[in-house]
Amino acid sequence: MPVGPSSSAIHFNSSAVSDPSQPTPRTPTSVTIHPVALFSILDHYLRRNETQERVIGTLLGVRNGNAVEVRSSFAVLHSETSEQVAVDMEYHRTMYELHHKVNSKEVIVGWYSTGSDLNTYSALIQTFYSQETTPHPAILVSVNTGVEEGQEAGVSAFVSSPVGVDPKPENLVFVPVPVDLRFHDAEKSGLDLLIGTAASSTSTSPQPVADVEILERSLLSVSSMLDRVLSYVQSVLSGEKEGDQAIGRYLMDTLGTATDDLEKSGFNSSLQDTLMISYLANLVRSQAEVSARLALATAP
Repeated sequence: MPVGPSSSAIHFNSSAVSDPSQPTPRTPTSVTIHPVALFSILDHYLRRNETQERVIGTLLGVRNGNAVEVRSSFAVLHSETSEQVAVDMEYHRTMYELHHKVNSKEVIVGWYSTGSDLNTYSALIQTFYSQETTPHPAILVSVNTGVEEGQEAGVSAFVSSPVGVDPKPENLVFVPVPVDLRFHDAEKSGLDLLIGTAASSTSTSPQPVADVEILERSLLSVSSMLDRVLSYVQSVLSGEKEGDQAIGRYLMDTLGTATDDLEKSGFNSSLQDTLMISYLANLVRSQAEVSARLALATAP
């Protein structure tokens, strides 16, 4: 997502000079963001005050060498005018302490901002988060919601770097960093639900999906993948395609161990558990409705 013409490459802010005796940490070369963090940012933007042009918040994640993985985020209260910007630092630290108690592996890796305008205030906020992530550099994830005319929705990541003959923290340039979207297997069902709802012309809001329906979709997906594998194997055997040894070893390792659970009736056991949970959920729901109707009938 390119920075608009209103943005400036060099920003000025007030910050203490870093200690030259400390080793210089490696600058992130890639940023990975999970859907949970991205949805939290969009939800924060939708709940903003009408007078707010953008919202900001803290990014939590882990570092692995030069790569940064953003796993979650939380909103930070701030006010921004043409004359000044104020960030509730105490709220930020309190929220981080609460998150850290739940997941001690996630640390502050940077901050996020909606919109594509990187102005002087962005440099001031970047300085604050650089102090929070010391000795590692803070990253900035800029989320363009696409609501402004002429702007396309997208996500960009930046790191700051000092510039000048005598580099000082007051002189910053925002350098773009490649950013990717990654999700776990547990998040895939939620993403599939959102994509299916958005593609449907009759549904206006996402509805909870029953476990049996999720199982049906999974079986259909597995069946489709097996058909693709079978078509590829038949093409190789017939000589239409040249076989790939890497793909063959992968298929052998995958399909060779996938039948153990079926032989042990693991699939049938899992299916029975799913049906039992669905039955118990419907039974509890019916009992709650009956109790509510009895309470209304006996009310004076």
